[in-house]
Amino acid sequence: MTIQTGIGASVRRKEDLRFLTGRGNYVADHSLPHMTRGMFLRSPHAHATIDSIDISGALAVEGVIAVYTGEDMQAAEVGGLPCAWPVTGKGGVPTIEPMHPVLAVGKVRHVGDPVAIVVAETLEAATAGAEAIEVEYGVLEPAVGMLEALAPGAPVVHDDAPGNLCFDWEVGDAAAVDAAFEKAAHVAHLSLVNNRLAGNPMEPRACIGDYNTGTGQFTMWTTSQFPHIVKLLMGNFVLGIPQHKLRVISPDVGGGFGVKQFHYAEEAAVTYAAKQLGRPVKWVCERTEAFISDAHGRDHISEAELALDEKGTFLGLRVKTIANMGGYLSTFGPNIPTNLYGLLLAGVYTTPAIYCEVKGVFTNTQPVDAYRGAGRPEATFLLERLVDVAADDMGLSKVDIRRRNFIPKDAYPYQTPVMVNYDSGDHEGCLDQALASADWDGFEARKAESARNGKLRGIGLCTYIEACGLAPSRIAGALGVRGGLFESATVRVHPTGDITVLMGTHNHGQGHETTFAQIVSERFGLPTDKIEIVFGDTDKIQFGLGTYGSRSLAVGGPALVRSTEKVIEKGKKIAAHMLEADASDIVFENATFSVAGTDRKKDFAEIALAAHMPHDYPLEVLEPGLEEQSFYDPVNFTYPGGAHIAEVEIDPETGIVDLLSYVAVDDIGTVINPMIVKGQLHGGIVQGVGQALFENCVYDEESGQILSGSFMDYCMPRADRLPNMVVETHSTFCTHNGLGVKGCGEVGTIGSPATVINAVVDALSHLGVTHVDMPASPSRVWRIINEAASRQAAE
Repeated sequence: MTIQTGIGASVRRKEDLRFLTGRGNYVADHSLPHMTRGMFLRSPHAHATIDSIDISGALAVEGVIAVYTGEDMQAAEVGGLPCAWPVTGKGGVPTIEPMHPVLAVGKVRHVGDPVAIVVAETLEAATAGAEAIEVEYGVLEPAVGMLEALAPGAPVVHDDAPGNLCFDWEVGDAAAVDAAFEKAAHVAHLSLVNNRLAGNPMEPRACIGDYNTGTGQFTMWTTSQFPHIVKLLMGNFVLGIPQHKLRVISPDVGGGFGVKQFHYAEEAAVTYAAKQLGRPVKWVCERTEAFISDAHGRDHISEAELALDEKGTFLGLRVKTIANMGGYLSTFGPNIPTNLYGLLLAGVYTTPAIYCEVKGVFTNTQPVDAYRGAGRPEATFLLERLVDVAADDMGLSKVDIRRRNFIPKDAYPYQTPVMVNYDSGDHEGCLDQALASADWDGFEARKAESARNGKLRGIGLCTYIEACGLAPSRIAGALGVRGGLFESATVRVHPTGDITVLMGTHNHGQGHETTFAQIVSERFGLPTDKIEIVFGDTDKIQFGLGTYGSRSLAVGGPALVRSTEKVIEKGKKIAAHMLEADASDIVFENATFSVAGTDRKKDFAEIALAAHMPHDYPLEVLEPGLEEQSFYDPVNFTYPGGAHIAEVEIDPETGIVDLLSYVAVDDIGTVINPMIVKGQLHGGIVQGVGQALFENCVYDEESGQILSGSFMDYCMPRADRLPNMVVETHSTFCTHNGLGVKGCGEVGTIGSPATVINAVVDALSHLGVTHVDMPASPSRVWRIINEAASRQAAE
């Protein structure tokens, strides 16, 4: 019996053996000869001038080798951390990009802002040295909340950003939206907050800088999702290292979620220190340190209005959002609440007129950037909550109002009024399948049973679409990105016929070593155990853009397929020579090259050997060797979508929300490995549920101190609070990338927050509750229930 290992098979993850047996290759596991340890002194204040720094106490600590401050780096002409994706605002006004120093110079702008790095022989000495540094701060009033930061007379975070406004961006046709609202029979209104989140990957960030004094070669190990981009940004913009003298290695990475997508100050600091000392410098983030040094996600305040006719047909959508940038611009910060948010506000609906404006605001808080979903969960949450509000206002069912506004399946490709063009989708099909799997029609009986037990039961629905396969360089360039967004793959066939694949993407938990091997297995007819996937080393791998925005399979996959096609074509020419046939008569199937209509054939290994031992070989027309490289830049994003349904039960005495069931039906295109897809969807849904019910970054409004800076205060979802999820697919196929894939890494996080909150609001709707901001924590829900009950009693 042949075991299927190609596309569509639930092959066990190849990488899991080393992870489960403790043999993963993580940055923190690396130890180099003469390696030192680095520790950062971070600001305890959200906003303060640095009046003086006395490092003498640190240098007196036994084992401390050196201390570097922002002034040291300024004197060495170290550059600031660059923003790679600014946006152009109203009237062509560019994003304001203040200097983001590696170590603070003159002023700190958030709690955790790095002030100095201490390098010592041991971690204990480095920690003691950091504690011995004396800094005199001139404490300033911080601008903590976004609305407060925009208010006249607010403390100024950056002198070159008056009023703390980073950008004022818009998309859509404001005049067309105004006209739609003038003729509307009804307008639904919603004010909401999309809460700030900390990514909290299982592995904290870490980096090691090394410098070879003999060759002038720099090497930096880092927990990064895109080592080539770190190499480019740090080498070219920050430290001035020629690209051929800098190697960046990102080995096994224990989760990313966007948090490890950026170029961080610590990477540049340890590399700078390694050059000064001629010794490796290692830094490993502590968990509590991560809360004040990792980029955060989300953090919006929005006002939204939906215009409808008398039948509930959508006429126009108007959105005004304020988005937090934090104390500095992170690598992709301005792009997330603009291009990845406003361009997705059409959702799955035929709304003819849309206008969105977004103001990016500097505050004295941790910088904000991409977190799993990155802009699309925020857009989906706003839109799907607003649709539910409109349904309640007009007395329509949550299902019917969606059906009457869906983009029909036969309307694709579909041009939205906010720039993007969807290539495929079947929203009716996803919804029908989800309704059946969730037993939507049986909900009332379950609700009555909950009521008999003193509980409030609600059901929530979300239908969504997202843009991923983040890539098209022409589109992204027009939207402001400072670079290309293609992807690359090299297929190296060894003389034995074994395969090494070099991918420009990065694997940090998604199972790429398995899924990419399955694609090669499908193309060549070889078992996956003969195929090795390599990533994460800029000296080994051709230039690639890494993994984020669910792009690995949608952009890296087609590059890989192209390289396999090139190998097969060259193999046919070699086989034609060996079999004395014309290349057009050679057929390749199941790892065998044969002459069509005959029994003459050569297997894959024979062709591989011939390519490397060209004794009988057409050297006049073919080079020896069997290795091919491809770069792929798509013409469009990919557009996964789906329908999610959740049921919750609320205890009115405590406000505790129990998630009882969750059904997800997603359109993700071709499924390479169903088991891995389910794992990705489970993880994404749980992270979205975490935002909806548990997680929240909270700052003290007066001091700017983070109040949820550890797992004692930042509540994460746990397995015992989650149901067994029903995860299914209902796929249409991407029309432009050859594989038909769309991406699945973020869909769960995009659909679940709105689904769960819609269910919570449904459970409380009899009390007159129309909206609940995230997270729907017990204290918040209890307060809403009691306030609503008091209002009803007063009436």
